[in-house]
Amino acid sequence: MSQLPTDAQVVVIGGGVAGCSVAYHLARLGWTDVILVEQHELTEGTTWHSAGFVGQLRSTVTQTRMIMYSAGLYPELRELTGLDPGWHGVGGLRLATTPERQEELVRQAGAAETYGLDMELLDAARTLERLPGLEVADVLGSLWLPGDGWLDPARLGQALAEGARRLGVRIFTGVEVTGVDVEAGRVRAVRLRKSPRKSLEETGDDEHVVSTETVVDAAGAAAGVVGRLAGVDVPIVPIKHQYVVTAEAGVPAETPTVRDPDNIVYFREDGGGILVGGYIRTPQVWDTERPLAEPRTLFAPDMPKFRESWEAAVHRLPGHLTPDTELRKVVHGPEAFTPDGEFLLGETAVAGFWVAAGFCVHGLAAAGGVGKVMAEWITDGSPEYDVFGMDVRRFGGHARSARWARARALDSYSKYYDIVYPGEERTAARPLRRSPAWVRHTALNASFGEKAGWERVNWFPPTGQDPGSAPRGWAGRVWSPAIREECQATERAAGLFDQTSFAKLEISGKDALAGLERVCGNGLDRPVGSVVYTQLLNERGGIEADVTVTRLDDERFRLVTGTAFGVHDAALLRRHGLEVTDVTSALACYCLWGPQAYAILNELSDDDLTFGYMRARQISVGHVPVLAQRVTFVGEFGWELYCPAEFGLTLWDTLMEAGLPYGMRPAGYRALDSLRLEKGYRVWGLDITPETTPLEAGLGFAVRSERRAALAEPTRTLRCLVLDERHDDRPDVCLGGEPVRLDGRPVSRITSGGYGYRVGRSIAYAYLPVGVADGDRVQIAVNGGWTGARVAAEPLYDPAGERVRARPWDA
Repeated sequence: MSQLPTDAQVVVIGGGVAGCSVAYHLARLGWTDVILVEQHELTEGTTWHSAGFVGQLRSTVTQTRMIMYSAGLYPELRELTGLDPGWHGVGGLRLATTPERQEELVRQAGAAETYGLDMELLDAARTLERLPGLEVADVLGSLWLPGDGWLDPARLGQALAEGARRLGVRIFTGVEVTGVDVEAGRVRAVRLRKSPRKSLEETGDDEHVVSTETVVDAAGAAAGVVGRLAGVDVPIVPIKHQYVVTAEAGVPAETPTVRDPDNIVYFREDGGGILVGGYIRTPQVWDTERPLAEPRTLFAPDMPKFRESWEAAVHRLPGHLTPDTELRKVVHGPEAFTPDGEFLLGETAVAGFWVAAGFCVHGLAAAGGVGKVMAEWITDGSPEYDVFGMDVRRFGGHARSARWARARALDSYSKYYDIVYPGEERTAARPLRRSPAWVRHTALNASFGEKAGWERVNWFPPTGQDPGSAPRGWAGRVWSPAIREECQATERAAGLFDQTSFAKLEISGKDALAGLERVCGNGLDRPVGSVVYTQLLNERGGIEADVTVTRLDDERFRLVTGTAFGVHDAALLRRHGLEVTDVTSALACYCLWGPQAYAILNELSDDDLTFGYMRARQISVGHVPVLAQRVTFVGEFGWELYCPAEFGLTLWDTLMEAGLPYGMRPAGYRALDSLRLEKGYRVWGLDITPETTPLEAGLGFAVRSERRAALAEPTRTLRCLVLDERHDDRPDVCLGGEPVRLDGRPVSRITSGGYGYRVGRSIAYAYLPVGVADGDRVQIAVNGGWTGARVAAEPLYDPAGERVRARPWDA
């Protein structure tokens, strides 16, 4: 304690692989005034009992790139530090024993190609060659990943810590955090005392204060406790996870790691024996107010719950395991899970308080990548990779409910090895957030999805007049003919969409305009009532958000962004010194789009509705006060209609009663996605990300000239692809992530795709090299084969924009 400094540039809390990796990478970037504190010895929290698997292929490119970086870093640590992290680059097998899992392997192999990841699809015979003695009679295939392996988690933590020390980081063990001082919404200091742990209310005479403006909460299963010290809710749920290690049985050290997700089991060699683990279907939360208060926490073995995974391993390795095989040890310890099974990274609502936690069993594999992106984020303001899917700000205020977080985390754990089909919905902790019109949607028997806690209509029931044919493969698993009906109704008459869930932020105060223009690509200094489409850009010109901004007054603006992005975007704006108020829950929003939209609304309002495209005006609809905005996300004439939430149900009923005689239909988000694809409207997080610039994304029109001049000329651009038609009536439809080849060479992956019912074609988008021309041909891996596609000029639907800018009052 006497050696602790009185100030530091950064204080990292937690001495597991997360904290050690963050400290090491901060020092690599030149931030050496860093201290790391750990209440026990290094790696004695959740790190030490990790099974140590490093599997590179994950469901997103960012996850995969982070683990690929880690797999490259771990072997280098021995040379960098002189400490061996226990890396075993033995490769890995991922098995499929059902046709559905084999389909998943094929999709994963396609994704691996786009990531530049070395892999190979094997049949059962070649799988057996990779691991003699493996039972393969029920194996349909496997994915071989030569870059996979495993390591010793504690030795990895020590190697990262040593690397950090050599670069100037000071590490203190046996030191407990008792408080985090926050003033005016920013971290100012960390309060410490010597362990053993006392009650948090006791400060004692040995308390030591370290002044700092940057704290990283890397406390693993205790990250939630540390977060509360700073007034931050970190939705960490400690869940019990179990694996066993058999007695030495002569298993070769070069044995590959194996995952058999159909049978919820994984295994590898360990000291000549076999380490066997799995994800039980009935997980249990570790209910305690002070997780990890004691070092090396373990629970009593629970072999009955482990039976399914153990029996699967015995079946898969008949030459090494029997039901009575001697166990050398049973490891039953806590793992830090999150509501969606993904990491929690980034800065919280308290400025300077960062989180690197929620490793969800697979975190050891990505620990190197976590340290890399966190260090870049802290020092430069944004990481190299798009990490929104891991950003702690993806959760709204509802995540502070421990019961909500627990229900979601248990569901996530229990289905960890399940195949996740695109569009598939989970039901845990639902419904939570509901539009005022939700009761009407329910009465109509709508099919709901969920995003950021909001219940959102995917589609309303079909009429049954034309059942149609579902797309082939996975795209047809979560589909309804109602999607086509809703698209066609919007084209022919009108569609009524409930977009209340879209996040709405108000920016006001002195210099609001100047502050917004610092971060926005487009110019906003336009008359009151103007609506501007723009992107929020980072210093590299990457797209941090895709929004519309309405000027409500000289220094008052309303920004509308995606349902899940409100917390993220508000934090970004506040970082630029702007006053931001989240008004999402205060306003209902319904979108009336289609050629009959004017007739419908004109019947309900005495106000002048002839104002132009990208303009907003206060009107009355029936008895309801409404802000009407001439904006569209479907490529049809119409408005976004905003009203105070207490009028929301009345407004929905009013619009429905007036619209149905005109052929209007209520419509859902699946139709919305189809319609926007035909118009080439981008979706943030898919088509555009912090790694893409507006020029690459074809959005240069939304960037003012001086900002555009600062952007690098692109070497790739987002292009529209039209898939070849099939001879049957079931189209191939891209879901995102499919590899794209040009002249037989891998060049890209699909960012998003779907079927356009107005143009009658399957559509996808991908970044292709500059110089690829309209009409050029590419190949896309869809449904286990290669499908041809044509590069097309966009938008496919109404390319001149005549329907959007129509003047129906002149008709």
